[in-house]
Amino acid sequence: MALEQAYIRILMWKIQWVRFMSRIVDFRKETAMAKIDLDKLDLKELKALRKDVENAITEYEKRKKQEALAAAQLAAKELGYSLAELLDGMNGPKGKGTINPPKYRHPENPAMTWTGRGRQPAWIKEAIEAGTGLESFLITED
Repeated sequence: MALEQAYIRILMWKIQWVRFMSRIVDFRKETAMAKIDLDKLDLKELKALRKDVENAITEYEKRKKQEALAAAQLAAKELGYSLAELLDGMNGPKGKGTINPPKYRHPENPAMTWTGRGRQPAWIKEAIEAGTGLESFLITED
């Protein structure tokens, strides 16, 4: 119980620290923010400015993610879980499902098959329109 309370205090401290640092960064940006006349900058300066803006955006997004993670950890802890417990199995590899074996085969070209799912291939449509039944293309287990 004391360990949980200590953990919660540490999480609260981390959240407060992140918020404090966020305010400092925001204050610096507000005070340093000046109207820039882009027409007066040469190409090298414009590219440097673009790089600075991209870095600022990346840092901002990183900071916001840290705040969200800390808040999520705290919320999970308040409910008696760790964030890892709640997310266990949710981020696993998402592979394709089972591969369905072909169910139908072209009589003249055995490389042309169809599983029976999705749109009918042209050769199946043509054969059905010509009066051939779908059963004649079934792959039999010999």
